[in-house]
Amino acid sequence: MSAATRLRTYFLTGFLVSAPLAITAYIAWSLIGWIDSWVKPYIPARYSPDTYLPFAVPGFGLLVAVVVITLIGFLTANIVGRTIVRFGEHLLGRMPLVRGVYKALKQIFETVLSNKNDMFRQVAVIEYPRTGVWSIVFVATERETEINARLDKEGDPLVAVFMPCTPNPTTGFLMYLHRSEIVMLDMNIEDGAKLIISAGLVAPAYSKPDGTVIEGPLGNPQMAKTG
Repeated sequence: MSAATRLRTYFLTGFLVSAPLAITAYIAWSLIGWIDSWVKPYIPARYSPDTYLPFAVPGFGLLVAVVVITLIGFLTANIVGRTIVRFGEHLLGRMPLVRGVYKALKQIFETVLSNKNDMFRQVAVIEYPRTGVWSIVFVATERETEINARLDKEGDPLVAVFMPCTPNPTTGFLMYLHRSEIVMLDMNIEDGAKLIISAGLVAPAYSKPDGTVIEGPLGNPQMAKTG
């Protein structure tokens, strides 16, 4: 191996190690700064450490926000807190434009936080956007809905699937397909999300029926017999 090839290999290895760390640190720092910019203006000056120190303390606004949210949750858990929340929701329910937004957001957050494990149960592929072209989807939990009641076929019910976009899996399309049109996969939801975010570069390991494991960095196949 020539010196130039080795230098290129070292650079790529260092880039693969440092780039995710740098991007993660940048996103975390930006998030902390964004929360601080929202919370700190509402903190009285006598309680803010920025008043007494010659430099700003990053993350203090985030800490205050966590404490306040936890306190709200504690107060809401008792009878008085629930009464106040119901009264507030009653007032919002009387506002024509606000009530729709509030109910939709509340339902989304309750679904994401309360039933996190039930959001998606499996990764699958479907033929989309045409025959012979396959797209990754997340299969939602099967529930009886009006759509199923009107369109189900005997022995082949409709299944709700979410087809995420690359590289942002939080956006995508909700579709209903018959079970026979869906090919279920063994990979878990986390591996499916990694595959989508990386645009197919980070592929999960796969075990063949004969015990052969196919895995490798960035999806490069390397075969090794399992013990």
